[in-house]
Amino acid sequence: MKTVVIVGVGALGSHLALLVRNLDAQLVLVDFDRVEQKNVLSQFHTRMGVGRNKAQALAQALQGMFGLKVETVPHRLTADNTDAVLGKADVVVDCLDNGASRRLVQEWVRAHEVACLHGALSADGQYGRAVWDELFHIDNEDVQGAPTCEGGEHLPFIAQVAAQMAFALQQHLEHDRKRSWDLFPGGANPL
Repeated sequence: MKTVVIVGVGALGSHLALLVRNLDAQLVLVDFDRVEQKNVLSQFHTRMGVGRNKAQALAQALQGMFGLKVETVPHRLTADNTDAVLGKADVVVDCLDNGASRRLVQEWVRAHEVACLHGALSADGQYGRAVWDELFHIDNEDVQGAPTCEGGEHLPFIAQVAAQMAFALQQHLEHDRKRSWDLFPGGANPL
């Protein structure tokens, strides 16, 4: 069984975990952050998870709703722990929202020749990406720490991007294909 490590289980990562729950893969959820009340508007987190670590709260929800057991890493990905956090991954899925952390993931997967799918959302909910590492260029956020997709108004588009990511991951795991897309509300352009 392959191991899929999802780094960042906020807007994209939490919905992705929900959509890939039936894949024949061991999921590992990585996130240091805590669930806040505002997160339940745009993320697959419940009010019962508020105040808890996002990775652990999502793991509990997936187990309670579907009987799915996943591993969690409730810590921030850093230069000092990338080997420990990503070391057993067959595929890494980057659902982060900042350039510095994305660079840690990209440097590690390239050095270790591990497949990596990157997901990205613009804060205004008008653009998203589901792109394999070979085609992914990291952009820095306009304002460091700026919120992305917070009010819930972009939830359908968040789900659309997460669904394309789930499809790309499924195609890779089952057929060794790597398909990438640029996404817009209501549409997708293959890369």
